[in-house]
Amino acid sequence: MLKPTISALLIIVIILFHSSIVSCQSSGGNTPPITTKDTVTDSSTGVNNVGNTSIPVDTALYNKLTTHILNGDSSGKWPVKDVYPIAGAILPFNRIIAYYGNLYSKQMGILGELPPKQMMQKLMGEVKKWQAADSTIKVIPALHYIAVTAQQYGGKNNTYRLRMPFHQIDSVLNMAKQINALVFLDIQVGLSTLQKEVPELEKYLSMPNVHFGIDPEFSMKGGQAPGKAVGSYDANDINYVTDYLAKLVRKHNLPPKVFVIHRFTQAMVKNYKDIKLRPEVQIVMHMDGWGHPARKFNTYRMFIHKEPVQFAGFKIFYKNDLKEANSRILTPEELLKLKPQPVYIQYQ
Repeated sequence: MLKPTISALLIIVIILFHSSIVSCQSSGGNTPPITTKDTVTDSSTGVNNVGNTSIPVDTALYNKLTTHILNGDSSGKWPVKDVYPIAGAILPFNRIIAYYGNLYSKQMGILGELPPKQMMQKLMGEVKKWQAADSTIKVIPALHYIAVTAQQYGGKNNTYRLRMPFHQIDSVLNMAKQINALVFLDIQVGLSTLQKEVPELEKYLSMPNVHFGIDPEFSMKGGQAPGKAVGSYDANDINYVTDYLAKLVRKHNLPPKVFVIHRFTQAMVKNYKDIKLRPEVQIVMHMDGWGHPARKFNTYRMFIHKEPVQFAGFKIFYKNDLKEANSRILTPEELLKLKPQPVYIQYQ
């Protein structure tokens, strides 16, 4: 299990390593808290019992909002023929705007780069922009924390990964309370496995407002050190996670878990057609590439739109998206033109 403290040496390793690889991926007003008792009312969609595990999902509203986010797509690929979620589902009743990072490094994302108060003010500013861009779907904030980080060196158990101490996760949970935000815990397994890493976070994943993410880029099935090649997950790996999360949801009577999978190449997610959909878990395939808008849109079309799983996500890099000539930060209005529209947007 995680130890309560972390050495200064390991902190330095995190900062130096992630300065070089985590941000260098292939180019390619307050909202109500989500709890097991909340009912959210929206003037354009009526009553939506998000987070309330005692009232079944409004399937008519689910279908209406699903049609909305399809945005006129005529490919026949979307919507995915899936099961309705159990009571308390977040998607598609909400659009999630998340800030991503790690508290030990200013190089891994906006979540650790800015002081907490400034970071949360900036996040809520993005939430406001998205809500103005689309009033049909309620917009809610999230903090997406990297709870297990890939490492350049093998470490004691030669796993090339480092687990964050629980007190850091607790800090993120406390921040989230201040703005009624969801929390996502993300893991980069290195040479470890999902079967070893996911159960370590069970006490947090058993909370109604804590959700989950995995990064195939740092799942090194070939035995390489992270950063030497782009890793991958198979449908079997993803199915293990959804089964694990579904069991927690049933055991603790929780709303469905949102499960984010980062992706910017086809090989990062293998056998996508074999991914199982479960009423207790809502899967977001998240476009994680950076660069010029044209490249990002192409990555989205190739690896998100063409290989549908359930819901779509899109990442914005505050720094990397500006590296190339004539590049810029995409606006909510531009992303809302995508087919399907992303319902999870992450800023790094």
